[in-house]
Amino acid sequence: MRLSDLKPGETGVITKILGHGAFRKRVMEMGFVKGREVTMVLNAPLQDPVKYSLMDYEVSLRRSEAQLIEIVSIEEWEKRLEKKLHIDVETGDPDEMPVSRDKIINIALVGNPNCGKTSLFNIVSGAHERVGNYAGVTVGAKAGTMKYKGYQFNVVDLPGTYSLSAYSPEELYVMRYLREETPDVIVNVVVASNLERNLYLTSELIDMNRSMVIALNMYDELEKSKSVLEYEQLGKMLGVPVVPTKAYTGWGIDQLLDTIIEVYELRSPHTRHIHIKMRPEVEDGVRRLVDSFKQDHSLSPKFSPRYLAIKMLEKDPEVERMLEDNPNYKHWCAIRDNANQKIEDLLGDDANAIIAAEKYGFIQGALAETFQSGEAREENSTKIIDTFVTNKLFGFPIFILVMWLMFWTTFQIGTYPMEWIEMFVSWISGRIGQYMTDGPLKDLLLDGIIGGVGGVIVFLPNILILYAFISFMEDSGYMARVAFIMDKLMHKMGLHGKSFIPLVMGFGCNVPAIMSTRIIESQSSRLITILINPFISCSARIPIYVLLCGAFFPHYGAWIFTGLYVLGIVVAVFTAKMLRKFWFKEDETPFVMELPPYRIPTAKATVRNMWSKAKQYLQKMGGLILVASVIIWALSYFPHYGVDDVPANYYEKSLSEMPNSTLQQSDENKVSEMIAKEYQQENSILGNIGKFVQPVMEPMDFGWKTCCSLLAGCAAKEVVVSTLGVLYVGDDDAELLADRLKTPSKTTGEAPFNPATAIAFMVFVLLYMPCIASVTAVVKETGSWKYGLFSILYNTVLAWLLALATYRVALLFM
Repeated sequence: MRLSDLKPGETGVITKILGHGAFRKRVMEMGFVKGREVTMVLNAPLQDPVKYSLMDYEVSLRRSEAQLIEIVSIEEWEKRLEKKLHIDVETGDPDEMPVSRDKIINIALVGNPNCGKTSLFNIVSGAHERVGNYAGVTVGAKAGTMKYKGYQFNVVDLPGTYSLSAYSPEELYVMRYLREETPDVIVNVVVASNLERNLYLTSELIDMNRSMVIALNMYDELEKSKSVLEYEQLGKMLGVPVVPTKAYTGWGIDQLLDTIIEVYELRSPHTRHIHIKMRPEVEDGVRRLVDSFKQDHSLSPKFSPRYLAIKMLEKDPEVERMLEDNPNYKHWCAIRDNANQKIEDLLGDDANAIIAAEKYGFIQGALAETFQSGEAREENSTKIIDTFVTNKLFGFPIFILVMWLMFWTTFQIGTYPMEWIEMFVSWISGRIGQYMTDGPLKDLLLDGIIGGVGGVIVFLPNILILYAFISFMEDSGYMARVAFIMDKLMHKMGLHGKSFIPLVMGFGCNVPAIMSTRIIESQSSRLITILINPFISCSARIPIYVLLCGAFFPHYGAWIFTGLYVLGIVVAVFTAKMLRKFWFKEDETPFVMELPPYRIPTAKATVRNMWSKAKQYLQKMGGLILVASVIIWALSYFPHYGVDDVPANYYEKSLSEMPNSTLQQSDENKVSEMIAKEYQQENSILGNIGKFVQPVMEPMDFGWKTCCSLLAGCAAKEVVVSTLGVLYVGDDDAELLADRLKTPSKTTGEAPFNPATAIAFMVFVLLYMPCIASVTAVVKETGSWKYGLFSILYNTVLAWLLALATYRVALLFM
């Protein structure tokens, strides 16, 4: 019988894990080991993947992967075997790494994804890193410092990892950090309400023989379940002091810091090194490797010999890479191969499965003596919510509704504070125009700084609303469910289910979204997700959409918004399919993903995240966009021409094209000034650049000013609006950029945009080359400049083709 045969609500006992490689290693680390009870909870809306429950947490597997796990019924298992729990430990050699007993303590936070490490880091260090309720929020190490009782704590928040294996980029990063940086104290953060799964990583850290403290986080959840844990007794069994904490409130943090000092000063009464003893057949192989390692003094002392021996039995690729240059490597491989063959012959399974089962057996035995589950357990709200959000009938409609509500709120609700900021910017512009004398400085302030930065800052409320929605989805745990219900669709597109999380994060900003692809174990799926992420419309494009939708489609703004986002997703899917078909081989990486319990996001966390994004946006205003606006103004202002510098033929030509209404309403001096300003901009440095590019964009009726804004947008998409503000606001009396874009020019009689060019322009902005920061992230995360060049060329060509098609179709209806 296979795990995939279970029906909703049915429970079986695992007897064997089939398959090989990454899948087998990962599912065993997640608790799928021999003798473990597992319950089928429900199918995803498309019947794949499937949600299972074991060890009081939920995890999703594809049906094809569940097919590789053999199970029997509980009744049959009890007939086969009377379960025996045991704890078998022995005290190891001290073998302590020498450390200086100064007042500086280097601390590494290590734990499973979604265990609250980053919350703890924020409390301890005072930093404000992103906190989310799904795996992969911390995509790199974050460092912070604090002073406490005369000590300086240097704290590093490492990415979440389920084990110390070279299975994913996060795990490899943590493993290498612990080897190369050798922190003074490791703080192992575990979830109090899910100890059995979390303590597997603890068992590997124990093998490493490092100074360690266990932070029993989210202790309030354990208390609410009416469970009882004798954590001091558990600490004595593990040889590691255990401190209960509630990171989001700060409860227990002082005791944790005091315990870290005790461990660092070698004064903790609970600290001792233990060996988690395994089957004699395994221990024999470990002992032989350890004895051989100890004879080689050139071997790095940064990992204990026992840890290296266990990892070598497991054929961990990172440990193999560490040892392969050693002259004794072939000898060690021979010992390892001989031991593994003996284990398989005598125990009927490989070393990976036996070691994982033995460690979970140790954990289970320790908890049997120290943990008492609450008898009266309330109905799990997570299961109730999942009944709807992962239901085959309601799952997709709920997701679509959430996304539409996000766009509607961003456009409609954001309009009101946007108008208030517009009025304030207009008031400042009016005061400066009224009291300053004419000259370059006045032009710089009005046309360069206020016209550029002021034209972008008005969209701050829209961006904050968007981030509030994304923050809620992440913090509540809904984001992981989105990946769960989307996995089958993503798999058909040639992607991994986890790819959907970086894509949704791309709605905020493509740069952290590209970095967050590290949660995807498959190298090919990760590369494809990186390359298609720039097609996801980030918040930097919102100012452009709001500007043009407000000007040309005020009653259909939410629909235009949704259509643009959908178009970006469609193009991303098409690109993914093409990349998978012609560039990358078929992805066989399993979909193994923890589904965390739902948690109500705190107002403090949401506001802090929004303020963080607002601060980043304002810093961008005062940095990149301000500098870009000034540069754009300077390029459009120089060389400067006055009324007397306009050639007679240009003057006469402009006069003949000027609308009668302008001639009737303006005196001769004002007409001359308008023609001179138009001549000035056309013949400026920026004007010449724009006119050089314009022939390429002529089929979509983009003027040279529009082309200039697109070129400026290569630095940052917000600069598109600031460039339009610099070039258009000020050459007429219109107060707002939106009004100017749809108002016919007094010199040419033509409006810069019409509905067809506006929608084509938005499509082009959506799809053309990523901003410089995103291209840099692509190059950094892929390790090759070729992928960055691909993003620039492919995205821009595709943008031109689709924008042209959009323009031609729009002309038929508008």
